[in-house]
Amino acid sequence: MRQWRWWLVPLLCGWLGTALALENGEHLAPWTLLDQHDNAYTLDGNLQVLLVARGMEAADLLQVALSELEPGYLEAHRVVFLADISGMPAPIASLFAIPAMRDYGYRVMLDRTGRVASRYPGAKAQLLWLQLDAGRLQGQRRFANADELRLALEGLAR
Repeated sequence: MRQWRWWLVPLLCGWLGTALALENGEHLAPWTLLDQHDNAYTLDGNLQVLLVARGMEAADLLQVALSELEPGYLEAHRVVFLADISGMPAPIASLFAIPAMRDYGYRVMLDRTGRVASRYPGAKAQLLWLQLDAGRLQGQRRFANADELRLALEGLAR
């Protein structure tokens, strides 16, 4: 009888939980999440840009960038914002963070478990911009500055 190598478990779990690099032309696997109002959204081929925040700093960048744009700007330009809130204690999220997000003028797809956001590489302090065409990745950008992000968002209107 073979003995299982238990020391491999942490290595395998770490490897499986790590985001793999995304390649241009790659089709993003569909997922469904709830937003801050508990409305479901499923990633589909109509999306132009997926914005991914893996931490509060990145999420704050978007909030600042959107403060100078009209409400509904993201939806009008086929942009979806995905926020990884898996690191937030559930009571804090449900009692404070999510109710506060309901006042935002844009939709926030909430990844409560980290299963979706972990598919996309990125630092917690940077907002990841995934440019899509018919569900396929066309390019990636990372933003750590709200003014640069706002200019990129404004560029979608051109």
